[in-house]
Amino acid sequence: MAADEFLADPAELAVKLGRSEDDPKLLYALRAASRRFRGQVGHQVTLVTDDEETLDGNGRESVLLPVWPVTAVSAVVLSGTTLLEGTDYEWSEAGILRRLGCLHWPDRLRCLRVVYSHGWDGLDEVPGDIQEVVLERAEAGVNIPVGVQSQTVGGQSVTFGAQAATGSTEAWVKAVEKYKVRTSGDA
Repeated sequence: MAADEFLADPAELAVKLGRSEDDPKLLYALRAASRRFRGQVGHQVTLVTDDEETLDGNGRESVLLPVWPVTAVSAVVLSGTTLLEGTDYEWSEAGILRRLGCLHWPDRLRCLRVVYSHGWDGLDEVPGDIQEVVLERAEAGVNIPVGVQSQTVGGQSVTFGAQAATGSTEAWVKAVEKYKVRTSGDA
């Protein structure tokens, strides 16, 4: 199993569910919840090194890189010219790429090529709100039969809300919104 396959700790889910941390159903549910979160935010979440993006200029001093946290910027090329960090541009962990020297990025499409590294390096660095919603979704995946919203056994009846069955809880929606890939319109 790849170290960054899961966005939450299988041992934590195992304790919560009273199962073994190598239980195949538990691991499947956690893997599925991690894939679902990654798919909805549009990026890996865990560390990606030397990711290359072509960006549009916006006519402003700063552009936002699509994914944060940014851990390194190894190249910025503007219309074929390589820029120098500290002289031509600076960057922040929040994914802000700022032009220096009172200059602005040109207002042109696809004029900027950036090679940068982003994401959290290891499970212990993944933000707690991501881990929490992935654990909740995985728990629902183990406990709630697919497609079932209510179940009756003898005289007992249990109804699962549509949110629990689909995984679209308020916490999930907020986490996806917070960590999704940013577009140039987000600046």
